[in-house]
Amino acid sequence: MAIEFVREPFSKEENLACLEQHVRDWFVREFEELTPPQQYSFKLISQGKNVIVTAPTGSGKTLAGFMIIISELFKMSYAGELKDGVYCLYISPLKALDNDIKKNLLVPLTQISSMTKSVGKELPEIRIAVRTGDVSASEKQKQLKEPPHILITTPESTAILLNAPKFAAHLKAIRWVIVDEIHELANSKRGVHLSLSLERLEQLVGRSFVRIGLGATLHPLEEAAKFLVGYDDSGTPRSCSIVDVSWSKPFDLQVVSPVRDIVHATASQLNAAMYNLLDKLISKHRTTLIFTNTRSGTERIVYHLKRRWGKKYTDANIGAHHGSLSREARLDVENRLKQGLLKAVVCSTSLELGIDIGSIDLVAQIGSPKSVTRAVQRIGRSGHGFKDVAVGRIIVLDRDDLVECSVMLRCAMDKNLDRIQIPVNCLDILSQHLVGMSLSSKWRVDEALKLLRRSFCYHNLSKQTLISVLHYLAGHYSDLEDRKVYGKIWFDEKDGMFGRRGRYTRVIYYLNIGAIPDEVKITVKRRSNGKRLGNIEEGFLERLRPNDIFVLGGKLYKFKYARGMTCYVDEAPRGSSPTIPSWFSELLPLSWELASEIRRFRSRVKQELDKGANREEIVAWLQSSLPVDRYSAISIYEYFKEQHRYLDGKVPTSDVLLVERTHDLRGRAFLIFHALFGRRTNDALSRVFAAVLSEQIGASVAITVSDNGFALLVPKNANIDIGKLVLSVLELDLEKYLRDNVRRTELMKRRFRHCASRSFLVLRNYKGHEIGVSRQQTNSQILLSVAEKIDPHFPVLDETYREILMDTMDLEHARDVVEMIRQGNLNLQIVETDAPSPFAHNLIVLGEADIILMKDRRRRLLQLYEAVMRKVRRLESCG
Repeated sequence: MAIEFVREPFSKEENLACLEQHVRDWFVREFEELTPPQQYSFKLISQGKNVIVTAPTGSGKTLAGFMIIISELFKMSYAGELKDGVYCLYISPLKALDNDIKKNLLVPLTQISSMTKSVGKELPEIRIAVRTGDVSASEKQKQLKEPPHILITTPESTAILLNAPKFAAHLKAIRWVIVDEIHELANSKRGVHLSLSLERLEQLVGRSFVRIGLGATLHPLEEAAKFLVGYDDSGTPRSCSIVDVSWSKPFDLQVVSPVRDIVHATASQLNAAMYNLLDKLISKHRTTLIFTNTRSGTERIVYHLKRRWGKKYTDANIGAHHGSLSREARLDVENRLKQGLLKAVVCSTSLELGIDIGSIDLVAQIGSPKSVTRAVQRIGRSGHGFKDVAVGRIIVLDRDDLVECSVMLRCAMDKNLDRIQIPVNCLDILSQHLVGMSLSSKWRVDEALKLLRRSFCYHNLSKQTLISVLHYLAGHYSDLEDRKVYGKIWFDEKDGMFGRRGRYTRVIYYLNIGAIPDEVKITVKRRSNGKRLGNIEEGFLERLRPNDIFVLGGKLYKFKYARGMTCYVDEAPRGSSPTIPSWFSELLPLSWELASEIRRFRSRVKQELDKGANREEIVAWLQSSLPVDRYSAISIYEYFKEQHRYLDGKVPTSDVLLVERTHDLRGRAFLIFHALFGRRTNDALSRVFAAVLSEQIGASVAITVSDNGFALLVPKNANIDIGKLVLSVLELDLEKYLRDNVRRTELMKRRFRHCASRSFLVLRNYKGHEIGVSRQQTNSQILLSVAEKIDPHFPVLDETYREILMDTMDLEHARDVVEMIRQGNLNLQIVETDAPSPFAHNLIVLGEADIILMKDRRRRLLQLYEAVMRKVRRLESCG
């Protein structure tokens, strides 16, 4: 059997018959019926089949994964076959979720044991334990002596356990592995790490075990299933049954605007209306979970709710939750939320995943969550029971958000999710596992390659690439030894063997394993006198290019260069504008799939306008096809009508790339590419277009990037041939050109450190001594130059470029765009305007978002709008 969807659930009787008698009695006593994921999974897991279950939060999918396992453990206990050993490994990306799972599992284990005692059966205890980096040494020793039958852990701890000689022996008993929140893991290098750990675990066990994947929002499920189960040695995906009950919970979705007229509302009116709307929503519901897209936005919402309604909202009934808060502060909010003590909690991304937060009856989202999957994931946190309705309201504050969120929720209603993007052939993670493999035994290269290719993430790994990584790990480069980088393994290419080298290798492995890089705040200093000006996030520094202008402490500074963890700047000239807003690095990128849907929606609206449909016809159609009210539908209509009229029918659509040559209200010259492809794709495209244009005109070009397009700030009198520019880009090797473009950037320097630390080229901890991030950065910048001299395709270098181009940017879809233009499927239209067209307004003002107050930003948008409307009125008066 290959990977296949299970279309029909099993009957209640069939599923319950799979359970041991006392386990069945307990389940029937506690639950009136089986939830949708349980209707499918009990029978499948009892048959020893690999299963991936996608179901909404609160649908009982965790119990769906565990119930048969608990039953089998009790059966073994009755038969006297329950030995010391780990039978079930549960892996999740969150330590907090691990602790929740332990508490929740102890309930059935304790109660079923009590039931057996009441009928005179005294059974050995079924042990359960958590193993993460937070677990004490004494607890680990206890687990070694009395191994838990169910071990709850994280991807990182799983890799460590594989190389813990004494504990690894207990893992040989494993029969089941559960991977929870698989949608979160599959998209990251933590998931890549886990995929190899599972293959190494199967090698250790010496036989297949049942793999159970649990997730809330996954698409395409076939890819997620392959990620979970991997491949056999013939190159065929292992079998897996897919249970898709992700839409078993009904959704009540709507986009709402706090004001009737988004364009003319002032900043103070918009803010007041938004907080009034939030207050109204919170007051109508028992518990409201409010998502923002940034940590600073979370703090701002909580602050203003308390300030406006001091007696109504206090520390006792409203809380903030995000990654910058202490663990204690987050736990306090989580616990009070579970106990029903909070009216509202505001968070950024930290409560998206399946931590048990009790009963939420409304999710409100401020601004676009940027992907259909994320919207469904967040809104799915409401409606705790599987029959409850998940209620979600997305509050929009501008017209681009209004269009984006309306299409997003329509896609959610149509069950049209974004694709997961699983990183493949990550050479830094591969390096870690090769060192780990060498600790346990000697390996033949061909045998190691066979094991690695069983992982979905390394299924297409070439032998040549593997050998290049082995050469690096074996220290076959004298230039690296000169920098005190020594081999961690030995590798004999002639015999095709490798193994452990050096007594400190095991220590290095334990102290430096993991996929999450160390990140710290960057100190900003004035270049002229070294005066400290403040701090910025490292993710923000990554985005800066020499002479970029940004705001810090209300003042403008021009970035010059960085050394280690210090950023050196000059004061920006008077009259300058920021080229990058300070919150840019926090923003979530628009998914490619949702961007494509919005382009198709643009095409559909343009068709209606082209054929002369009137306002009422289009508004009625919008209300019938989108989850919006009449005022929102009118706003969407007017937005498109203005663009259509201003440019005489030219609207960027699914088959039109509109390039607009224009000036802003300050007279600066811009080329605006109406490229609605999402920020990751536009990041790649904008760099290429800007670099080529700079070469053609012999002058620097500044870039502003958004999800809806990118703008090139060009010299006023530059002679620009847009057709020639586009043709030049079509002739390029995009990957090579981008590699050259990012080489001298802070993005390259920082990401090289991340990949170098994951590859053990730069150590984060040596013999128990923490190595500061500043020292790591200094070492990595030296080693970056050394690596380039050794080989332009040195493994750590190649992985850094892969991560930047494929994970941070989206090179694959940038190539798709270029190919669409080349094939004539995306037609280039060039227009010249006196003032930017309506679809360009947010992009133009984006660079000013932090230099001016919100009220001034709103005023600037209104000024652009009025400039457009003056021309529209002239056109209409002329007939």
